[in-house]
Amino acid sequence: MSHSGIGMTSQRTRERLIERIRAQGVRDEKVLSQILNTPRHLFIDEALSSRAYEDTALPIGKSQTISQPYIVARMTEALLEHGPLENVLEVGTGSGYQTAILSPLVRRVYTTERIESLLSQARSRFHQLRLINIRTRHTDGGLGWPQYAPFDGIIVTAAPLGVPLALVQQLRVGGRMVLPVGDKDKQALVRVTKTEDSHDIEMLEAASFVPLLDGVK
Repeated sequence: MSHSGIGMTSQRTRERLIERIRAQGVRDEKVLSQILNTPRHLFIDEALSSRAYEDTALPIGKSQTISQPYIVARMTEALLEHGPLENVLEVGTGSGYQTAILSPLVRRVYTTERIESLLSQARSRFHQLRLINIRTRHTDGGLGWPQYAPFDGIIVTAAPLGVPLALVQQLRVGGRMVLPVGDKDKQALVRVTKTEDSHDIEMLEAASFVPLLDGVK
C-alpha cells in the first residue's frame, strides 16, 4: 500500500482532516503537519482504509483502537506545549500511530505495549516509514521503563483509574505526562507536571479511552 494513496487517502482528504482538527482548537503547526503527512491508512486494517482519514477512533483488533486523530493531536500538543522534549515514554504502542506522530517531534521515543502481536505489527510500520528513533518493549506499560528514566515527557494512550505514581516517579522534575484518567463512564484528559516533592494536575477535557490493563499478552 502506498504512503500517499488515492481516493480516500488523497491529499485533499487529509487536508480536510487537518481543517477539522484546527477548528477544534489545536494550534501547533508542527503537530498538525505530522498529522497531515503521516499515512494513517498504514496503521489500520486494509478493510477500514477508506475511513483512515475520518476524525474517529477505529478498531485495530485485540479489543484495542487507533485513537481519533484530534485526540492524538491534542495530546501531542499538550505534551510539547511548554517546550521541546528529548526523551519521551509512550505507554500503549497499540497500532503505533501516536508513536509515529511523536517520532519526528522529539529526540527519542521509548514505547511499551502489553500485547505482543500489536507491537510486532507496529515495529513493521516503523521500519517501513524509516522511523529510527523509536525503541520498543513488550511489557506491562504501567511499570514504565525505569532503565531509561527520568523522562522529559510521558504519554499514556489508555486510561488508568487515577494517575499512576510509578510513572510520575519516572519523570524528571519539570517533566510532564499527558494521559486520560477515570473509568469507562467518566474520563478526563489531564496533564501532570512533576514537582520537586509531588506533582501538579491540570484538567484538559473529557476523554474516552480503553482501560489501562495490567500484565502482558
